[in-house]
Parts: sequence; C-alpha cells; structure tokens
Amino acid sequence: MLDNNKKHPVTPFGWMIKQKLVERKLDQKTFCETYQIPPARLSNLIHGTRKAKRHRKIVSQLLGIQDES
Repeated sequence: MLDNNKKHPVTPFGWMIKQKLVERKLDQKTFCETYQIPPARLSNLIHGTRKAKRHRKIVSQLLGIQDES
C-alpha cells in the first residue's frame, strides 16, 4: 500500500511500524486504541513530523522494533 502524503513521506521507521502492524494483522486505529496511543502521535512517528520520544519508545517496545534514533 502506497501512502500518497506528498508533504510528509513515510520515514524508514514509519515503514517498520507499518510492516509490524501488517504482520500482526492490526490497523493503526486498533493498535492505538489497544495501547492508548494517540493516533496523531503514531502518525507523527510514521511521517517523522515530530520526535514524540516517549511514544516512539513505547511503540518500539510493543512492536519489537530496534530504534536507532
């Protein structure tokens, strides 16, 4: 699935998030609701529009992503 967001393309970390969600058969909304993560913060992480360090750490742990930032 391609993201047509021209202003803020998906970052490499964002693609890892999307890949892990697909592997777990979860959509972004369900993931956010399940783990009480604001959808805007997940979007910020996927597009790199905001650091969101606390949520980045939480998402990395939940999805098993090695965070290199």
